[in-house]
Amino acid sequence: MKKIAYLTMADMGDFVTDFHLSFAPMKELGWQVETVAWRSKLDWNEFDAVYICTPWDYPDFAQQFLDVLAAIDASRALLINDLALVHWTLAKTYLRDIEERGSTIVPSTWHDGFESVIAADLFAAHQSERIVIKPTVGANAKDTFVLTNPISDEQLSELRQVFANRAFLVQPFIENIQVEGEFSLFFFNGQYSHAIQKTPKSGDFRVQEEHGANISPVSPPAALLHTAGELFAQIEPVPTYGRGDWVRDADDRFLLMELELIEPSLYLRTDRGAAARFARALDERFKVFTSKGAAR
Repeated sequence: MKKIAYLTMADMGDFVTDFHLSFAPMKELGWQVETVAWRSKLDWNEFDAVYICTPWDYPDFAQQFLDVLAAIDASRALLINDLALVHWTLAKTYLRDIEERGSTIVPSTWHDGFESVIAADLFAAHQSERIVIKPTVGANAKDTFVLTNPISDEQLSELRQVFANRAFLVQPFIENIQVEGEFSLFFFNGQYSHAIQKTPKSGDFRVQEEHGANISPVSPPAALLHTAGELFAQIEPVPTYGRGDWVRDADDRFLLMELELIEPSLYLRTDRGAAARFARALDERFKVFTSKGAAR
């Protein structure tokens, strides 16, 4: 049996996961799966591959996380996804690269810290009375704010504290997020797998199920499927797994909110064949790796 480690958190808390659905199809393909907390002190040479599964607390320990992945990458084990993709998408500044390549993203402006920011300028830059502020390195909507012009003194104080010497981005609030929500499309080895629609609970904007959002399988509109396919076709190296999150604007355009290539929840439970497709993608990626003589 080939041996693969699924990197997780030591304590998943209230997070919803379904990666276990891939265990059976992985076993059928000759893999033994072991879940490993990403901070574990292990000899990574004991594994044939390591999948960056659910280490969702890494944003608070980004350098330590990168050091662990670098150690895995230096071992005989195949790191999935590629370390280059991790470095590229660790900070949301990758959105600038995607926009330069021709994909349409939610309009974004970038800031190194809140110390010298004039609040009114943030709204003016996006010609919007509602904006979203979030850190360039973050996950699960932590430290994400939806603000209405003008910002109160209390909010300003909080923002200065949260984003003191911390990079962040600003986007206009897309009203449709509270009506239609987000569409997430999943690709394995560059091929479309499945899609979901995430709708926040009434009065909220967060689309994570931990915050009460509704998650449902969906057949994506043809225009969105085309948009997503074009984006994933441009990514090098090809990610073994990946998720893109899009929102539809008032002009019926699908705008990319985030591209998830490190540790996205893959919502395998929402599509009957998703777990098997994911397992095959991991196995195929490993076969390519070994065929190049990189293993052992």
